[in-house]
Amino acid sequence: MSITQVINPATAEVIREVELVDREGTDAAIERAARAFETWRHLAPADRARLLRRFADLVDAHIPELAELEVANAGHTIGNATWEAGNVRDVVEYYAAVPERLFGRQIPVDGGVNITFAEPLGVVGVIVPWNFPMPIAAWGFAPALAAGNTVVLKPAEVTPLTAMRLGELALEAGIPEGVLTVLPGKGSVVGDRFVTHPLVRKVVFTGSTEVGKRIMAGCAEQVKNVTLELGGKNANIVFADADIAAAAAAAPAGVFDNAGQDCCSRSRLLVESAVYDDFMAALETAVSGFVCGDPRSAESDMGPLVTAAHRDSVAAYVDAAEVAFAGTCPTGPGFWFPPTVVTPPGLDAPDFTEEIFGPVLSVVRFDTEAQAVAIANDTEYGLSGSLWTRDLDRALRVSRSIEAGNLSVNSHSSVRYATPFGGYKQSGLGRELGPDAVDAFTETKNVFFATQAI
Repeated sequence: MSITQVINPATAEVIREVELVDREGTDAAIERAARAFETWRHLAPADRARLLRRFADLVDAHIPELAELEVANAGHTIGNATWEAGNVRDVVEYYAAVPERLFGRQIPVDGGVNITFAEPLGVVGVIVPWNFPMPIAAWGFAPALAAGNTVVLKPAEVTPLTAMRLGELALEAGIPEGVLTVLPGKGSVVGDRFVTHPLVRKVVFTGSTEVGKRIMAGCAEQVKNVTLELGGKNANIVFADADIAAAAAAAPAGVFDNAGQDCCSRSRLLVESAVYDDFMAALETAVSGFVCGDPRSAESDMGPLVTAAHRDSVAAYVDAAEVAFAGTCPTGPGFWFPPTVVTPPGLDAPDFTEEIFGPVLSVVRFDTEAQAVAIANDTEYGLSGSLWTRDLDRALRVSRSIEAGNLSVNSHSSVRYATPFGGYKQSGLGRELGPDAVDAFTETKNVFFATQAI
């Protein structure tokens, strides 16, 4: 096994060394998960539900610990990290209701009785990104476990600590060994083995569209099931009839939350020409008040970027763009970058078309509703977005016209554990969360019982 150093992005200091699992260790974990599946799938539904509720209770009891760990490992603000740990609890608790409600159907047919069963797939490989290590892990493993599958989970190399702790809490809750296994490792080793190992029957991946395409192609070799949540280049559309003050005040959090390291980030801001100047003046005030600082402080709205390399990537986009104004950030150690607003010279500018994954907001004008929709849809992605208007008819028209899986009207909310989440086009395949997510972790078996006398 090799060793990786886990670095605090706010201080650039090494906080822990973690062993990375090799191919042999990955194979062994997958085989253990396959053996555990034969027991876990047959556990009484009430008992499986009870263990998941106990797991949720343990997560709840350790929310401060998990939050502090995420602050140190990923640079999330303490407020965000606390919410994220609470989201893990909520997601596990929500899907704890599934085992006793994993219903099939009785379908009327001639000559007998026809029923269906929802049966688990087997071993599920979950690959988690570095931007939201805790909640995205739970979005994968909670419905999978609830449906009777076992899970092998690979956290991102740079942010493995909260996933590792969640694995420990699952064991403390009484979930049998092998049912949820956390494997820190390289994507080229552990992640690739999820794709190629025949005992892994489904891969859940959240990350870049480029890597998602490779996983999808690899899984095709075995006709292996996939759920993919990939990139986004999302629009925030402000119409002239909107509450301009509210829209401007909310815009920074819509793009700069988690330092813009969010595939739901509203990084393309479309403002109707009639209110453009007034909106930009209000936006500048809002950006200047958006606090980039010590993530341990409750006063901070955003922390650092995750690595020095990623900071350099974000900086390269800004160096090539026309900066309208920017906020401030700390200097010295750490991977800091200020919240920045740019005005691209055209709709083909890299900052307006490419996913920067940092605290950079590109603002353009539009003149008509049709033009706004066309600009918003002119992207290979289709994950999320927002629109601001007081006109309900327009809100309905535009929300139905935007090619994205998750939209908000007069807000920037995208993710609720009780509602489906996923994207159109190259933003992914399938849906996570909500009441139907468990369907992605089951096979439908149809059984006919003949009742007519022969």
